[in-house]
Amino acid sequence: MSFTLTARDVQTKARAGVFTTAHGNIQTPIFMPVGTLGAVKAVHIHELNNTIQAQIMLANTYHLYLRPGTDVLEKAGGVHRFNGWHKPILTDSGGYQVYSLADIRKIKEEGAEFRSHIDGSKHFFTPENVMDIQRKIGADIIMAFDECTPYPCDFKYAKNSMHLTHRWLERCVTRFNETECPYGYKQTLFPIVQGSVYSDLRKQSAEFVANLWLEGNAIGGLSVGEPDDELYAMTDLVCSILPDDKPRYLMGVGTPANILEAIALGVDMFDCVMPTRNARNGMLFTTQGIINIKNEKWKDDFSPIDADSNCELSRFHSKAFLRHLMHEKEILAAQIASVNNLSLYLWLVTEARKKIEKGTFGEWKNVMVKKLMTRL
Repeated sequence: MSFTLTARDVQTKARAGVFTTAHGNIQTPIFMPVGTLGAVKAVHIHELNNTIQAQIMLANTYHLYLRPGTDVLEKAGGVHRFNGWHKPILTDSGGYQVYSLADIRKIKEEGAEFRSHIDGSKHFFTPENVMDIQRKIGADIIMAFDECTPYPCDFKYAKNSMHLTHRWLERCVTRFNETECPYGYKQTLFPIVQGSVYSDLRKQSAEFVANLWLEGNAIGGLSVGEPDDELYAMTDLVCSILPDDKPRYLMGVGTPANILEAIALGVDMFDCVMPTRNARNGMLFTTQGIINIKNEKWKDDFSPIDADSNCELSRFHSKAFLRHLMHEKEILAAQIASVNNLSLYLWLVTEARKKIEKGTFGEWKNVMVKKLMTRL
């Protein structure tokens, strides 16, 4: 595992780099499509690789642990062999999913007890067994087990939660260092900065994480309902503290505008369910702005979904056709819309990289933020 910075924007804190993993290189800044169960909803691996041109996929520890289970993944030889995606994979530790199960989980010093959302069965995640589970899944980048604080939360809760996350992190590092990937390649561990929207807590957490000098770092507990100005303020503060020569991953973010603004603050990696979830509900992100394809205005619009897209499906199919499929609840609608949205997100970070290399990212970003978030 290695990370090399290759360019910096002269107007902002944006940077371009190359993150090397056992399953290939990742050019940053990068967006990671979310494949919760080892597959991106409504998107075939072939499309993810060739049409969308994704470089890395995110999968989820909590969901893969419950189904199909680590025994199946071990028999397959790891998640790469199981799903046929031979590029890098990152696994979220399950901390966010445990957070989202607020009514059916208990947080303790030892770990988190929760009930499965599938059948109500009891389970217990600890920093140690979460490391073991992610080792068995076989992702290239694995995340430390943390507690994701809700928004809003009071200072006392955020402080106690942050310190618990730090104690869990130390246990994660210990367990990670005394184990190995069962499939013969190297994995890397990312710690997670917490602290809610309290600047002194974020500073303390970022310093704690930075002092571990791991191969990359993540910023968690944001994009959980806080205003964008607080999202950017906390991100800016944390990026000013985390090591400059390590990749920075802002978890669960976000809209195209969020991503561009965070790139300008020095973030390298992103993931979010928004492009695929919104696609299934008829919201399309295009190079010209946002389209609600279910609206009546597109009923007899036979122009391409996005004539300027790098996605062949978006250039081939018309808005009227996709609207028809959406209203008829045809499965193909989710596929076309999801591929369109993910292609836009990957195009966005690829263009951002080009502008960083040219030193024109700042002015381009300001134009694109307004354009991409315009409702058409």
